[in-house]
Amino acid sequence: MLAQQPAGAGTGSTSLPDSPQPKQQGTQNATAGTTSRFIGYMSNKSIIFPDIATSPGPLTAEGKFGLFVNQSISPPYILAAGINAAISQARNVPAVYGQGWDAYGGRYGAAIARASSDSFFSSFLFASVLHEDPRFFPQSHPTLWGSVKYSAQRLFVTRTDSGRDRFNTSGLLGPLAGETLANDYLPRSEQTGAKTAERFGTDLA
Repeated sequence: MLAQQPAGAGTGSTSLPDSPQPKQQGTQNATAGTTSRFIGYMSNKSIIFPDIATSPGPLTAEGKFGLFVNQSISPPYILAAGINAAISQARNVPAVYGQGWDAYGGRYGAAIARASSDSFFSSFLFASVLHEDPRFFPQSHPTLWGSVKYSAQRLFVTRTDSGRDRFNTSGLLGPLAGETLANDYLPRSEQTGAKTAERFGTDLA
């Protein structure tokens, strides 16, 4: 956001000089014409949703790794893994886990591992290699329908480190790589191509 000018700045010969304006905004407009529509409305980093962008500048590889770590321990990841494990427990899938708290623990651990793997590949590894920004840039003045449309669009469209939109390669390859890796520790019944595709589709949903 722009820094505020001191009271009376630029109004007379005895007034204080105008406050210098940050260069970041001008650079942003010069490099990406559509970026101004996606400036975040949050001023502080969200613990609940760490992938919400709070600045228009690019993330370094170190920053993307930090994002992966924060996502892996964020409440939505933990809660979603618990819900997924509970649903699998109720359906008794994979059946090899059985029932009881030990079985739930196994399912929960697998769900957490899958979510963390997805985040590692999409938010850090592929995003760093492909120079893509894995954060979500919210709209400044969203409407309900506009938010739904925009959120669905960002599943397939991401922002590059230079601020331009392009196909979300890292966001789609990441979950696929994570679910492929999951075949190394999930029960044998879950290691088929059909099961991997099913988990991948669930991740996107």
